[in-house]
Amino acid sequence: MLTLYSYPSLFGVADNNGYGLKVFAVLKLAGLPFRHEHIVDASAAPRAQLPYIVDDGETVGDSDRIVAHLASRHGVSIDAGLKPGHRDMGHLINRMLDDLYWVMSYSRWKDDRFWPAFRDALRREHPELTDGLLGKAREFNALRYHYQGIGRYEPDEAYARGAADLRVLANLIPARGFLFGINPTSFDAAVYGFLANIHFSEIDTPLKACLFTQPNLVRHCEAIHSLVR
Repeated sequence: MLTLYSYPSLFGVADNNGYGLKVFAVLKLAGLPFRHEHIVDASAAPRAQLPYIVDDGETVGDSDRIVAHLASRHGVSIDAGLKPGHRDMGHLINRMLDDLYWVMSYSRWKDDRFWPAFRDALRREHPELTDGLLGKAREFNALRYHYQGIGRYEPDEAYARGAADLRVLANLIPARGFLFGINPTSFDAAVYGFLANIHFSEIDTPLKACLFTQPNLVRHCEAIHSLVR
């Protein structure tokens, strides 16, 4: 059976990382049986990044490559009805979510106001994550943020970037249905991966406050969540 390896769950969401949750949602929406293994050490993963899958002995990393693999190997067809323009827009949305990822991660690991609550939530749900391990992860992420650039922003500046992403996303998601019609696609799963990790978080960050000013984002997130639980 296909196995998905991704980060641990948190706040009732199957993966506390947007990319892993995206793949989880695609698998659920497609009705494809799979095992879900939660791990923290990504050193054995392709490019040392999660998520990845192992499918009949083949290891595939990167969420977009995984979605493409599922379509070619298993005939997953949730994107079959998409027009070229839809796919182009979906590509742009994915790239915007890449930007949102850094702000969301910054709010958890970098911002001193929210780090203790995030650390404590992880320890509460996953006692095996020691303070030492989480402290090393925080130091590692601080370096990533610095070299990517978001770590050089003041918190208000960082959250302004994320809020801008959310507002644009809100303009793209319709009041009813999903991004490109009445049925969700992998691009809806990608949006869900990030929105759910903001929406269902118990930590009231500026990103969460912004999300809840956009009713269609809340509706979309909750609609996908109900389909993949």
